[in-house]
Amino acid sequence: MKKIYIFLLMTFCIILSAQETSIKDTPQNKEISEILDFKLFPNPVSNNTVYITTKDNAKKDIVVYNIFGEIVLKQKLLNKQLDITKLVSGMYLMQVTENNKTITRKLVVK
Repeated sequence: MKKIYIFLLMTFCIILSAQETSIKDTPQNKEISEILDFKLFPNPVSNNTVYITTKDNAKKDIVVYNIFGEIVLKQKLLNKQLDITKLVSGMYLMQVTENNKTITRKLVVK
């Protein structure tokens, strides 16, 4: 019987902590710092070029990480085309910074 009470107490604590996290992450309490009208295409990519467009289309700093968190590509982008010939097939995280705003997206290379 004691085990059931402990299990219920632990479950209640987990549910309560999950609700607190979601309340903190609401848009009213979180400063919006993502890039407007961000588009990354094609994704998944099978050729050697990825296109990145935004509302401003200003200079972008691109950092691509592999699944181990290592930087595999770092580049300043002045146009919309990113050359990814150095990347082998796999999944990556791409971090794009434009006008002090940052967005992170998954990139799949076939």
